[in-house]
Amino acid sequence: MIGWALRQLAIWGGLGLLLYAVVGNRLSLQPSADATAPPAAASSAAPTGNRTGGAMPNSLVFHANKQGHVVLDGVVNGAPVRFLVDTGATMVVLTMKDAEAAGLGHSDLVFSMRTSTANGVARAAPVKLREVRVGQLSIDEVPAAVAENLGISLLGQSFLTRLDSYEMHDGVLTLSYW
Repeated sequence: MIGWALRQLAIWGGLGLLLYAVVGNRLSLQPSADATAPPAAASSAAPTGNRTGGAMPNSLVFHANKQGHVVLDGVVNGAPVRFLVDTGATMVVLTMKDAEAAGLGHSDLVFSMRTSTANGVARAAPVKLREVRVGQLSIDEVPAAVAENLGISLLGQSFLTRLDSYEMHDGVLTLSYW
């Protein structure tokens, strides 16, 4: 059992690092979407840009907290959710409490996945979220999971890769979208 868990950890960790390297390399080759965006208060979004003329995408700007983490407020299926932005997470992952608030009851979940988290190996149930909203940005049909033993919901790659770009620079996260 321990050997299986270590093998799964190595496989998923390797895939996560590969995805991180690909996304990081892609972002380093693109110019900043809005390098002059004014700083926003911690955990708040500041929209900029517009779609007219195709000049600039819209941007949301978030500042990291003292621990270097970006924590932001979002909405899942109409319910408020506090997210930790985790570029190393393959997908959006909800806590049991946030999943219930979003209309995903425990009886609706099939825990067919295992995940490796900072809290150890946990069971997870794959789901599809009708809507994930951050500020004015709304993305529909987001693949996600509901995990046991999770302290805060994670905003991972199944959301982030649907954006035009995202960039973390000097403690400021910029999400760019049309």
